[in-house]
Amino acid sequence: MGTATQAQLKVEIAGVGSNQIPVAVAAFADEGVAPAQISAVIRADLERSGVFKVINAGQVISDSANVDLAAFKASGADALVVGSVARQPDGRLAVRYKLLDTVKGGQISQMGGEVQPKYTRLQAHRIADDVYEKLTGVKGIFSTRIAYVKENRAGRDYSLAVADADGENEIVAVHGREPIISPAWSPDGSKVAYVSLEDRKPVVYLQDLMTGRRSKVSNQKGNNSAPSWSPDGSTLAVALSKDGNTEIYTVRSDGSALRRLTTNNAIDTEPQFSADGQSIYFTSDRSGGPQVYKMSASGGNATRVTFNGSYNISPRVSPDGKTLAWISQRDGGFSLYAMDLASGQELRLADGATEPSFSPNGKYIMYATKGGGRTSLAVVSVDGRVKQRLTTQAGNIREPSWGPFMK
Repeated sequence: MGTATQAQLKVEIAGVGSNQIPVAVAAFADEGVAPAQISAVIRADLERSGVFKVINAGQVISDSANVDLAAFKASGADALVVGSVARQPDGRLAVRYKLLDTVKGGQISQMGGEVQPKYTRLQAHRIADDVYEKLTGVKGIFSTRIAYVKENRAGRDYSLAVADADGENEIVAVHGREPIISPAWSPDGSKVAYVSLEDRKPVVYLQDLMTGRRSKVSNQKGNNSAPSWSPDGSTLAVALSKDGNTEIYTVRSDGSALRRLTTNNAIDTEPQFSADGQSIYFTSDRSGGPQVYKMSASGGNATRVTFNGSYNISPRVSPDGKTLAWISQRDGGFSLYAMDLASGQELRLADGATEPSFSPNGKYIMYATKGGGRTSLAVVSVDGRVKQRLTTQAGNIREPSWGPFMK
């Protein structure tokens, strides 16, 4: 495994969601024994989502305390987060939490568990996920991870990095002198496929995050690019130029059973499996300029999906299969768009955007953006209301891939 480094990414939040849910978060009893302040991590997660108006309870409240819920209701909070931390004889930390309903009175949820001190932040993210899910009905994504490429400004130095969704606990999984592009998480979160130019041409590799081992998935003649996983994790769709023209293929994750899906004089690239695995969205310039198309996962006829604008690339499908995100060049710049696939309604979410990636709950999209002479990562909610930016002290970070829900 690579090495962990200190607080690399800084998160700035701009804009808030509509109808924010007011939640008070109390300091946890004895949370000073943990290496990270659990209540502060929970507060930061909930604020970052844009869904909550976070009220500082201004006091320590244990999960075993009798709480005057009416007082918190009077302060404007609909719910209250309380909890405790206790060091166990074996060194682990027992973290307990309760989510209380100040409006109706009583308890909405509770959670307890023992973790190694190094997993304190993860446990805090899991609690924030529970709060998010119980109060919105949607799974939280605070305990998920992201992958991205770091480019050192000093020169040819590239890293494939993995971090928590808030940018903390970064680990460098792969490091080298040649460009790394197109990271893509496996559906079980154990591997990342990516393209490396270390062999003087694009080759698709697989990095096992648990063992640190890596393997070549596709090293055909010509360019091997744009890997995308099938939902069951057995297969990758890739774009290969082995026969001269770039076409779309599928290959098993062990590199076997290569199969060609497109046969066209145009360039076909950037394949993406649909959420159900039945279809593949891809970019093709068969109609003149690049547009997004859709075909069966076994190949065959393709239908065009994007019609507005003359340059549409980088399709991504939301985990529920209802929304398509892509990059469109209009009015001279690149913008992130989302389309409701049922109605065809389009929404412009962010300007100056490339390389979109959906959060596993489908509520947010991470993308790369240029600003201040460097490339950084940003997040926008699918309704366009909430925006965050993840910046780094040095160099460029780009090519984000948002990991799956972890089991």
